[in-house]
Amino acid sequence: MAIELSGVSTQALIITNASIKNNITTSISHIHIHDKPMIKMLHHATNVTSTEAKLFAIRCRINQATNTNNISRIIVITDSLYVAKKIFDLSLHPFQSHSNFVLKELRDFFSRSQKNTIKFWECPSHSKWHLHNAVNKDTKSFNSILLLPCKWLWDFSKKSECDNLINIWKMTFQASDTKGKHFLDLIDVDDKPIEPLYSKGSSWLKFFGHSNSLCARASRAITNHALISEYRIRFFPKEDFSCLCGSYPIESRHHILHECRRFNNYWNPRRDLISYFVLFLEFNLGAFAFRNDSI
Repeated sequence: MAIELSGVSTQALIITNASIKNNITTSISHIHIHDKPMIKMLHHATNVTSTEAKLFAIRCRINQATNTNNISRIIVITDSLYVAKKIFDLSLHPFQSHSNFVLKELRDFFSRSQKNTIKFWECPSHSKWHLHNAVNKDTKSFNSILLLPCKWLWDFSKKSECDNLINIWKMTFQASDTKGKHFLDLIDVDDKPIEPLYSKGSSWLKFFGHSNSLCARASRAITNHALISEYRIRFFPKEDFSCLCGSYPIESRHHILHECRRFNNYWNPRRDLISYFVLFLEFNLGAFAFRNDSI
């Protein structure tokens, strides 16, 4: 795909990325134009967010592409499409100076010809596409050191405070007496324990927040606050708590997830991986559900 894209003589292919280390943001962009060597652009900025750095890189590259002769098609590839959307966000936001500059450049670009176009493509870092991977490696290869004190921008200060709060939250969350000894620890696609996150749909909600009933059942299962015997035995120790399947003395969460034949509509044994955990719930609509739940 990359060879085909970069082989169009009137097309500019822009790939951007940014990273933060020691409060210094490095933004890098590569631009590919047919019959011309690849051009790299590197910027360092202190105390700015990665969002602003990525938007600045996109701004610089669009400026270069729109001012290059015979370019009629521009494709911007980024791992943060939400950043590119800031260009066309007409509401008040901290990046309006970049948005206004890009919109002015695009207005001039489109006024030259009705055939001129620009497209924005999202390429997640985990896809390992070689052109985006090259930009990602370049971004992380620089180790800049802050020598002089610099002003903290308001947006960066807000992010730093949020990061400090989330770090405290993570440390507190790991204490079993805070999150509860019955909390179900799940792992992500990289086999790493899922930790609290306040952005991008959070660590858990982005997997099941689209459905109220699924979210309710997942929350009950994760916290073990479900109408099952393992929960009820804490309050009514004299009742019969055998599982309805007839093969286990107590209807526990572990039994439901791994052993109970009433819930065997999903074959994958990896219930600790959140994606498989959600699939189990989707295939077994009665798991961790009350009778009056609307599915």
